[in-house]
Amino acid sequence: MDIVTPIEIECARSLRVGDQITLSGYIYTGRDAVLPRLVRMIKDKELDHRIIKLAGSVIFHTAVSQAGVGPTSSNKPEIEESLAVLSKAGVRLHLGKGKISDKTVKALQQYDSVYAVIPPVTALLQSRILSKQVIAFPEEGMEAIHLLKVSRFPAIIAAGQGVSIY
Repeated sequence: MDIVTPIEIECARSLRVGDQITLSGYIYTGRDAVLPRLVRMIKDKELDHRIIKLAGSVIFHTAVSQAGVGPTSSNKPEIEESLAVLSKAGVRLHLGKGKISDKTVKALQQYDSVYAVIPPVTALLQSRILSKQVIAFPEEGMEAIHLLKVSRFPAIIAAGQGVSIY
């Protein structure tokens, strides 16, 4: 299934574990260094929605370097603890790798969001990035939040509607 961002709630609700998807449009990046900061900004109502628009968005758990992008483990506490808050704030799809907890799977269901795993194929993913721009936390270097424009990013739905493939 080809999905273009921003993702409507109905689209997220229709995705099932095992669905193979491709993503096109804009996606955000973030991992252990910045996702807790983003969560704090949401909780403190300090998020500038003109810069970071979470409604219908996708967050890819990765850093962006000259070598390309590849998923990091989404079950790191700093990342996994952000999924519920970010989903409630409008993120519809989280991209990463690895098993997430049953508690997180249920939170995704509650907030009409899904989690997809992406194969760790850095060269393939790099070839599907059309543009990239640092939009927040530049002091974090490659772990800053980037806005990527992508074309046909491959992924597999790993958790949604209260079910996980793990």
